[in-house]
Amino acid sequence: MQPGMAWLSVAVLALLGLHAETAAAESGDLLAGDIVTVLTPLTAFGIAYFKDDVEGQKQWLRDTGLALVVNTTIRVAFNQTSLGERPDGGSYGFPSGHAGFMFSQAGFLQERYGWRYGVPALALATGVSYIRVREDKHYWRDVITGGAVGYGVALITVTPENAIQVAPVFGPDWLGIRFSRSF
Repeated sequence: MQPGMAWLSVAVLALLGLHAETAAAESGDLLAGDIVTVLTPLTAFGIAYFKDDVEGQKQWLRDTGLALVVNTTIRVAFNQTSLGERPDGGSYGFPSGHAGFMFSQAGFLQERYGWRYGVPALALATGVSYIRVREDKHYWRDVITGGAVGYGVALITVTPENAIQVAPVFGPDWLGIRFSRSF
């Protein structure tokens, strides 16, 4: 098993374990949102894996890991405040973990592979966020902040698959332009 696949297995098991206890008690829409939340990272990693994009697999791992750490840190920091309370009275409401996770995955797909992958992923992330608000699991501020954190992490950790960069280059007696393209 490749190292990336080992990390993927650990991530999937952790995600599945998050909702194992409450899955039977949830509404159909919440359960559907949870399933999409688990399938989206599998799909994102699968795309990188089947494209044989080793750098994409590394970026997926960085994006996913950092998004989870940042979002969880913020959630713990705000849990004992009024922002931490959910509409249904639960805790750890701000920011939404589902939205943060989904938008980090959508951001990975958008930034790495472009709009063909990004637009459907962003639509799914928006749908999961809407379900979380409609079912009184979060306020709009929770899902907007979670989404911004998740997508922001993707912007920092992910580069396009075939990136083109043009940059000015300055020397003591000259000026030039550097052009590079990754393949």
